[in-house]
Amino acid sequence: MLADVIEFRIDRRSGVSTYMQIIQQVRQAMRLGLLNPGDRLPSAREVVEATAVNPNTVLKAYRELEREGLVEARRGLGTFVTKSLSSEATTGDDAPLRQELAGWMGRAQQGGLVVEDVDALYSAVRDEHYPAEERS
Repeated sequence: MLADVIEFRIDRRSGVSTYMQIIQQVRQAMRLGLLNPGDRLPSAREVVEATAVNPNTVLKAYRELEREGLVEARRGLGTFVTKSLSSEATTGDDAPLRQELAGWMGRAQQGGLVVEDVDALYSAVRDEHYPAEERS
């Protein structure tokens, strides 16, 4: 199955290396259940055409994901997701926590917060609950 659900968005001003952005976006798609075992990641050529990044950068990201055991490269076929990081109970569209977060986001937007404010607030609260040594 071709993973049409992932479209990489590279932010060249973020300070995060391009290959790490690709890795983070694959992991996020896996956590959200957008990528599941058996799904094929876009080929390096497809990613290059869509994002104008160097093919070696894409391959480096895919090799790191493979080293982590999240994907598997199959010669001549592509790179496939091998495990799931999602929990439907917490990430599905109708999951209670997701609905609460969506409601909070709506209230934050109505309250005039911009995305940078939301990111800063989220990071501060996350760091209170998940100290850096507990995160990977």
